Amino acid sequence: MSGFLSGKTALVTGGTRGIGRAIAEALLKESASVVICGTAQAKVDAALEELRTTSANVTGTVADVADPEAVSGLFGFADQHAGPVSILVNNAGIGIFRPVGDLTPDEWRRVLGINLDGVYYCTREALPRIKQCGGGSIVNISSLAGRNPFAGGAAYNASKFGVNGLSEATMLDHRQEGLRVTYVMPGSVDTDFSPRTGRASWKIAPQDVADVVLTVLRMPARTTVSRVEIRPSMPPK
Repeated sequence: MSGFLSGKTALVTGGTRGIGRAIAEALLKESASVVICGTAQAKVDAALEELRTTSANVTGTVADVADPEAVSGLFGFADQHAGPVSILVNNAGIGIFRPVGDLTPDEWRRVLGINLDGVYYCTREALPRIKQCGGGSIVNISSLAGRNPFAGGAAYNASKFGVNGLSEATMLDHRQEGLRVTYVMPGSVDTDFSPRTGRASWKIAPQDVADVVLTVLRMPARTTVSRVEIRPSMPPK
C-alpha cells in the first residue's frame, strides 16, 4: 500500500470512535503512520485492533487533552513510537447541553477544557515538531455550532466559536513556518455524540468528514483551505 501521506506521522485526538476513528482509518489508507488517543485504555485497545486490519502503522494511548501535562506525554509517546507529528487532527470533543442557568461551573470548564483548551495544548506541542519536519498541517474539527448558536448549547457553542478563532489566529501566527491550518465545520453527523438528535441516515457520515480532511491535506503546499462547512444535503423538513 502506498499513498500520498507515506512517511508522514499524523496524530488524531479522540480517534477511538466516530469522526476521529473514520479520519484515522482514512489516513492509514493513505500510508500515514497514525497515533490516536482516547479517554479509556479499553476503548483505545479496541480501536487499535480494528484499525490494524487496515494498516499496522497505528498506535495509541490514553490522554486527557484538557490536561497540558497529559498532552505533553501524548506527543512524547508519538515521538517515540511513530516519529515527530507533522499532521495534527484536533478532533476530541464532548457536549453537555443545558440552559446557561442550569449549567454548572464544572460542566462549563469540562466542555471548554476538552473542546478548546485541548486544541491549544495540542497545537502548542505540534508547532515545533511541524517546524522540525519542514512544514505540516493542523486540522481542527469544529462545528456549525461554532457560527450558529442554539438553545441549550452555550458551553458547546462557546467552545466551537473559540476553536474557529484559535484556528484563524494560529494560521496567521505561523503560516510562514510552513504550517497550514484548517477548521472543518460539520453539521449533524451520524454518530453517538449527541443524544439530542440521535442517529439518522440523513446525517453526514463520519467517513464524509474524513474525506474532506484528506482533500484538505492533498492540496499543494502553496494553498491553504482555511475553513470548510459541511451540511446534510436533505435534512428533515
